[in-house]
Amino acid sequence: MYRILIVCAGFYQDLAAELIRGARSELDRQGCTWDLEMVPGALEIPAAISTVSRRNSVYDGFVALGCVIRGETSHYDIVAGESARGLIDLAITWDLAIGNGILTVDTAEQARVRAGVDGRNKGRDAVIACLSLIRLKQSSVT
Repeated sequence: MYRILIVCAGFYQDLAAELIRGARSELDRQGCTWDLEMVPGALEIPAAISTVSRRNSVYDGFVALGCVIRGETSHYDIVAGESARGLIDLAITWDLAIGNGILTVDTAEQARVRAGVDGRNKGRDAVIACLSLIRLKQSSVT
């Protein structure tokens, strides 16, 4: 079916593992092939996708995974906003199908819930978004 690159920030390793688990499970269920690229943090995700997509990419789409937890400084706002802006810029400028599964939360507990503790998994949701965008691109009349 489709070949997808998962790009995941490993800063919070336990949360990253759960997001990856959810993404992989959905990709396998949908019959997709996938590769995984780990990066240090959320700010590196757009750069990694940009680098891969500009190298005559074999990928139909990308899934961005990671977590940004609010702290005591404004760093949270910068990382959350700029990683999202970078992904949107890539999607619009380079016509890439990107599912954004970067959690932006106030607490670690909120992150755990969104990463799959109770059955919800934003990694899975990001895959669904990515595949939806791929299908939209393929069906669009130009």
